[in-house]
Amino acid sequence: MPVYKKVNKSFFKIWSPDMAYVLGFFAADGYITVNRRGGQFWCIQITDKELLEGIKKIVEAEHKINIRLKNNPKEHFLYRLQIGSIEMCDDLRKLGFSERKTKSLAVPNIPEKYFSDFVRGYFDGDGNVWVGYVHKDRKKNTVNLTITTVFTSCSFEFLKQLHLQLLKKGLKRGSINQSKRNYSRLQFSVNDSLKLYDLMYNNKTKGFSGLFLDRKKKVFEKFMSLRL
Repeated sequence: MPVYKKVNKSFFKIWSPDMAYVLGFFAADGYITVNRRGGQFWCIQITDKELLEGIKKIVEAEHKINIRLKNNPKEHFLYRLQIGSIEMCDDLRKLGFSERKTKSLAVPNIPEKYFSDFVRGYFDGDGNVWVGYVHKDRKKNTVNLTITTVFTSCSFEFLKQLHLQLLKKGLKRGSINQSKRNYSRLQFSVNDSLKLYDLMYNNKTKGFSGLFLDRKKKVFEKFMSLRL
């Protein structure tokens, strides 16, 4: 068996805002793998190295972040954190994550006070937010500034569960659309996007210091500044 580097092996056993965030991000961009020798690894592979460094620090890992080189100039570099730990992989399985989680993904049973952190983690992994103007072809006084927030998943059931949980948190609408390309999208318009901002970034709590992808947070804030 391989010798594993230092890692916080109890991380997925004790609920915390950081644990919920990493779990949400793992649900979006993570996977479990088992090699031929029986070594078990959980991995996250993303284009944002700074965020991956933050996750590495949270789980107290000494593992190296690997870089996958681009095949062509238009592609982004991919950064991968791979942690070998049978215990942590088993903890993830108990939370509902399997080696083939793509279509079987479900929202884990998260304590209510950490749900917003899980949502923010999943959004940073497989979410998107867009700000722009609609009806540009009409007269100026009918042009409307809008914002749209989207969660994407290959698991329709996951998005269905996520939608129901978000409705319980005060969102009012939202719709799920299934694509012909084997994925689904949960989409929210203006009012619910602003409620999502408050939920994910604890807008009513001073000194919010949770882990988040800054470029996505700034899109919400751009909309709010343009709307004034």
